Amino acid sequence: MDEREIRLQRSRRRLFLKTAIGTGIGLSLVSAFYVGASLRPKAEVTPEKEPLKPGDILVYAQGGGEPKPIRPEELKPGDPFVLAYPMDPKTKVVKSGEAKNTVLVVRYKPEELSPEVAQNGVEGIVAYSAVCTHLGCIVSQWVADKKAALCPCHGGIYDLARGARVIAGPPPRPVPQLPLKVEGGVLVAAGEFLGEVGVKAEAAFYRHV
Repeated sequence: MDEREIRLQRSRRRLFLKTAIGTGIGLSLVSAFYVGASLRPKAEVTPEKEPLKPGDILVYAQGGGEPKPIRPEELKPGDPFVLAYPMDPKTKVVKSGEAKNTVLVVRYKPEELSPEVAQNGVEGIVAYSAVCTHLGCIVSQWVADKKAALCPCHGGIYDLARGARVIAGPPPRPVPQLPLKVEGGVLVAAGEFLGEVGVKAEAAFYRHV
């Protein structure tokens, strides 16, 4: 065997070892990822974290003591919106443990509402998700001169009388409306949110790549 063949064999052995080591490291990392994923505790869905369901009673989010259901006569056109949570009508558990359950409730004069919005409201009262579609903050402020809702994180403003269309700021889409009805003199969810609540999954992914 001449010197050229000896060098070629050595080169092949080095390449094989590098490939084996690299593959081993790669498989180790993948294994570690799956092992780590399996060790992460699963999110426990407790009663206060269950998603909003049709038939849930809307109660005031603010204030301590017993949960207080929202009655239509307590809301006046022109007043700021109130924040609410759904309450299971049977167990009386308030579902305040999940941010996506936070709801905006506001009353307009019926003629101020677009027909599409009015048909999912009741007596001029409409409700929407309070989770901003930009980065998931809670929409919590009222812009009186615009009769609109403001997210304080990045200045997103939603026109609640017109389907929560975005009239300022970075939110990519409206917050979804929640159909309402009145039962037993209180506001009740007549269905699920009419759209995806919060930040869309694909939008969140692209912001981190």
